Amino acid sequence: MQAVRTTKRRNEHAVSEAIGFILIFGIIISGIGLVTLYGYPILIQQQTNADEQIMEKNLIVLQNDVKSLAYKTVPYKETSLKIGGGTMVVHNTTEGSGNAHFEITDTNNLIKNDDGSPYTFYPGDLRYESASAQTGMSLENGAVVKRMLAQEGSAMLAEPRWFVDDQTNTAVIYLIGFNSTDAMSRAGVGTVKMALDQTKTSSTSYEIPADDRIYVKYIPNSDADYSTAWDNYFENTLKMTGNPVAGYMVPTDPKKTARLVINRYDIIIKSV
Repeated sequence: MQAVRTTKRRNEHAVSEAIGFILIFGIIISGIGLVTLYGYPILIQQQTNADEQIMEKNLIVLQNDVKSLAYKTVPYKETSLKIGGGTMVVHNTTEGSGNAHFEITDTNNLIKNDDGSPYTFYPGDLRYESASAQTGMSLENGAVVKRMLAQEGSAMLAEPRWFVDDQTNTAVIYLIGFNSTDAMSRAGVGTVKMALDQTKTSSTSYEIPADDRIYVKYIPNSDADYSTAWDNYFENTLKMTGNPVAGYMVPTDPKKTARLVINRYDIIIKSV
């Protein structure tokens, strides 16, 4: 009996509240460490993906606002949106060698600006750049385009409204530019207010004789290159043929007289 009592006392001595607390505390710390090591990056990535998807939807909503202003002659539109993980900036239709622009020409030099120079249009854009996702998106000339900041290439998320009518041998090009009175940018929650500048809205029709060909060329911005997106749109959607010098040839029938209609709009960004 004496030996049994001695063993029992030794076992009781081995049970310590301090040791139990240390073990439980260690398990908790290890759990927090595992969550921080593996779970937190996943949560951050999910938040980044969510911000990116939200901005894609936001820009498509803004594209619909622009369509209402340009095509439906609605005088004013505003949309509240959340800009997460980055900043949206308004870039005006400023002429400059580093800014994106479209050149529209023909072999007989009938398509020109008012000063006689080749027809050139600087659209500007509403540009979003995400620091966390390393992506950039723009609402540019009626299209929503996307690119990776550290890589080449881009994609068009929503196309503009250009078309070629085979029956009437007519091509219609819509040019939409952005302008603001002040430098504007936004992070967080904001409201984009836009209005159509009626004074700069125009529609010009060109009679293109047979054997004359129409070309469209996109020159990208040096800081936001969406040339791959526009190239794919010209080639795959409009079925244009690329020319290394002149640009993309509009697929009108060269045996007939063609008509080119250029509709031009200017959107004033009042706030973001």
